Amino acid sequence: MATSNGAVQPATPTVRRSIGGVSVADMAARHGTPLYAYDAATIRRRCHDLAAWDTVRFAQKACSNLAVLDLVRRAGVLVDAVSAGEIHRALAAGYAPRHAPPGGDGLAPAHPIVYTADIFDRDSLDAVVRHGIHCNCGSADMLEQLAARSPGAEVTLRVNPGFGHGHSQKTNTGGEGSKHGIWHEEVPDALRRAEWAGLAVTGLHMHIGSGTDLAHLAEVAGALERVAGEVGRSLTTISAGGGLPVPYRPGEVHADLGGYHRLWDATRRRLEDRFGHRIRLELEPGRYLTAEAGFLVTEIRAVKRQGSRTYLLVDAGFNTLARPVMYGAYHPMSLCPADPTLPEGQVARGAEVAVGGPLCESGDIFTQTDGGFVATRVLPEAAVGDLLVIEVAGAYGFVMASNYNSKPLPAEVLVDGGAARLVRTRQTADDLVRGETV
Repeated sequence: MATSNGAVQPATPTVRRSIGGVSVADMAARHGTPLYAYDAATIRRRCHDLAAWDTVRFAQKACSNLAVLDLVRRAGVLVDAVSAGEIHRALAAGYAPRHAPPGGDGLAPAHPIVYTADIFDRDSLDAVVRHGIHCNCGSADMLEQLAARSPGAEVTLRVNPGFGHGHSQKTNTGGEGSKHGIWHEEVPDALRRAEWAGLAVTGLHMHIGSGTDLAHLAEVAGALERVAGEVGRSLTTISAGGGLPVPYRPGEVHADLGGYHRLWDATRRRLEDRFGHRIRLELEPGRYLTAEAGFLVTEIRAVKRQGSRTYLLVDAGFNTLARPVMYGAYHPMSLCPADPTLPEGQVARGAEVAVGGPLCESGDIFTQTDGGFVATRVLPEAAVGDLLVIEVAGAYGFVMASNYNSKPLPAEVLVDGGAARLVRTRQTADDLVRGETV
């Protein structure tokens, strides 16, 4: 639960009976569990938070359901795609492939969809060329490959500034340990290759990791400004990347959005003075727009003692939400009791438990630390049939789900205006074997 300054209150046994005004128990009864639910009002609020930026571009890999993409599009947010499939999703959600004519503000037009990657696989290159999608190139080899199919195209360069940061080493996207971006010392060679290929470098992008703090995010601005001097006057757009943190753990707070924008706006203005024309300032949030809006609803199917430890075993596993097993990621949790008449005081009695899933892996634990060590959480006393709500699960949740153990993918609902709308049906047993032959 957030306080007025955005901090998460200390962990106490919590009960959640509704999401966006809709009963958790009713949604579970209607759509089954595990179930992902997204609160549309929270997503709209997070989009509005970033209104100071010229362009907000959603990194849809965080949460790519078509209904979510349509929601952010209607809120004025553009989109990033990292595959041919994500290009297809963006188009299906109503995004135009090419930008509209420039307006009267002197800024270069914003591209509705940008393809960002370190390679072109063959399907992605075909999709980019077919639809005329703008490309953010993270490898110099992409330049000749694009020029051979789309001569004269404009491109953005994604540059690795030589440093990185993230909430986990696995989300650190800068420095020598990262495969991402064109190494900062190789930028002059990449610019020569772009010129030889007949491409115009009009954009510059840096992203050093997800979950970084404001101090590390601020370092990117200085690094990008230095590289911008090498690119020169062809530059019309700069992107601060993403990585804006959201509160997961008690005591964590949101980034200082105003301070972050002021820092980047000052960088942009210095470049405008240097080049003599307007520069579009982009931000590329993923988790910031959707993480806090998402909830994973799962049913408790067993309560068991293992020595001195109590385990709640639920019907969601790391096939449903992979972040804890991948990063030791922390997610707030609350209980929705099966008995709606149970007094709040009785529900709030706390017990220290570990929470695990149904998979045949010891790592299938939602309360674990980085390195796979089982941890515990204080939750209300629970019984089989109660619902556990795993919160702040709207980013890198469903999109990383799998069919491991031949488990079907869960349903997704969008909660908006006091109603829950099914936006993805639960997979069936037939869906699991579709396309296979014997």
